[in-house]
Amino acid sequence: MNKTRSWFELVTPCAASALAVALSCALLFVSAAVAFAAADGGKAVEVASRDTDNGGRAFAGLITDDHCGARHEMDSGMSPAECTKMCVHKGSRYVLVKGSKTYALAGDESKLEGLAGQRATIVGALTGHTIKVISTTSAQ
Repeated sequence: MNKTRSWFELVTPCAASALAVALSCALLFVSAAVAFAAADGGKAVEVASRDTDNGGRAFAGLITDDHCGARHEMDSGMSPAECTKMCVHKGSRYVLVKGSKTYALAGDESKLEGLAGQRATIVGALTGHTIKVISTTSAQ
């Protein structure tokens, strides 16, 4: 018995093969991207925007504390500035958050307290994951 096949029966194996190859390539590329990202993960990436006249570098980001980071508790009833100051008063350190990077801030805490919870530009020297603060400027 000679039966003619429909176009759907002819195209389905080809489409399934093409889909399998596409998914395999996507998995390969994602795996390679993750491997390269993991290889860079141990290195400090400088978020400096420019060199300054006084020998430091300018770093822009959010001034917060190392306990809360960029996300403060919403139900605390405090502003980000109040939460940051409270956490520092309880023993946390001031940090600069820029995207997924966090840098400890070393320097005059009275300057940093005035910028708590705000976006700011810090001029300083980066050593490891710590910025030695030379000067500060509010971005608001």
